[in-house]
Amino acid sequence: MIPSHRNPGSSRRDFLKTSAALAGAALASAPFVHAAGGDTLKVGLIGCGGRGSGAASQALHADKNVQLVALADAFGDRLQSCLSNLKNEGDIASKIAVTPDTSFTGFDAYKKLIPLCDVVLLATPPGFRPMHLEAAIAAGKHVFCEKPMAVDGPGIRKVLAAAEEAKKKNLSLVSGFCWRYHGAMRDTMKRVHDGEIGDIVALQCTYNTGPLWMRPRNPEWADMEYQMRNWYYYAWLSGDFNVEQHIHSLDKMAWALGNQYPAKAVALGGRQVRTGPEFGHIYDHHAVAYEYANGAKLFSYCRQQAGTASDVSDHLFGTKALGHIDANRGGIGSFQKLGGEVFWRTGPGKDSMYQNEHDELFASIRSGKPINDGDWMARSTLMGIMGRMASYTGQVITWEQALNSKEDLSPPTYDMKASLPTPPVAMPGMTKFV
Repeated sequence: MIPSHRNPGSSRRDFLKTSAALAGAALASAPFVHAAGGDTLKVGLIGCGGRGSGAASQALHADKNVQLVALADAFGDRLQSCLSNLKNEGDIASKIAVTPDTSFTGFDAYKKLIPLCDVVLLATPPGFRPMHLEAAIAAGKHVFCEKPMAVDGPGIRKVLAAAEEAKKKNLSLVSGFCWRYHGAMRDTMKRVHDGEIGDIVALQCTYNTGPLWMRPRNPEWADMEYQMRNWYYYAWLSGDFNVEQHIHSLDKMAWALGNQYPAKAVALGGRQVRTGPEFGHIYDHHAVAYEYANGAKLFSYCRQQAGTASDVSDHLFGTKALGHIDANRGGIGSFQKLGGEVFWRTGPGKDSMYQNEHDELFASIRSGKPINDGDWMARSTLMGIMGRMASYTGQVITWEQALNSKEDLSPPTYDMKASLPTPPVAMPGMTKFV
């Protein structure tokens, strides 16, 4: 493994060892630890899109005595669609206790939901994640936090602070980086960490796909509503697609390196095919070279262009062997000798990594042994933000620059009727680092 440039703070493994040793203290002091299986855990969902609906379903399947008591979303139609879909899942319908009085819409809906719950599920567009996480942890709630965790440096700093506060309060904070909860992927990474491919000297991760959804503009929508309903194409909401989608691959690379993070990044990127105004201002391809303190490099590629070859895979170059991960085939991992012979392979996991996240979250609450993914989930997100900064500016961006950046992408006001011009497309060499 790369021996240098370990990020500050305890690893998840170290934290879990410590929390296990302090389980008795946690049970005594945590405000919302439910050690008894008979206690009903009240769950609220903030963000009622497809991923939020899935998270709510998984939460309700994760524990025998849990209720969904509240929903919050910017849009009433999204909330009602989510509620209807959940009620149509027969095996969890009896666990849904959402009423009109606990259905909240608008930008401040999260403030009304959080006091009603023991567990909060965060699944809005990522630009809102820092403020929602900060509020949930301040209120003493356990949290499932969908990836990515922020879209800019100030947001990452808020997430890191909230994660530290969660540790002090013995609250569980489980990340939506689902591959970390994938059984077969855990087996692959354990073997990597045990040294089966030797020290990692280089890595490559690729997330090349076709285009995603786009919602045509309704003439009644002001700029804010249009951007919110097409949040993927605006950096203040998504962080660009290398942050929103490719972040899974970057997190796997950080995991392979034992949660170590790069010292600097240089990148190429642009907007060749997805150029219409309906696609906001984000890029449609990025290529980022991350360099670690000891000189090892990660080569990261992502693309969203129609009619192009698909490739979602990761490759680890070790001093003894090569490691490969095929995400297109369910996360199959394999190790290959430098001479070419494959000497180990795992099949795709038969369990659901999405369900595992919630199973482990609720088990940690019941046991009083909190999981806290906060440090690494924030720093993995920062890798994507750092790559975007390098791609947009054409400059070498250091880890410290990205973490301490003053660039705040949030809009001047949160008003659904607000005028909100589309930001200009970033031009490398002209767009400045802030």
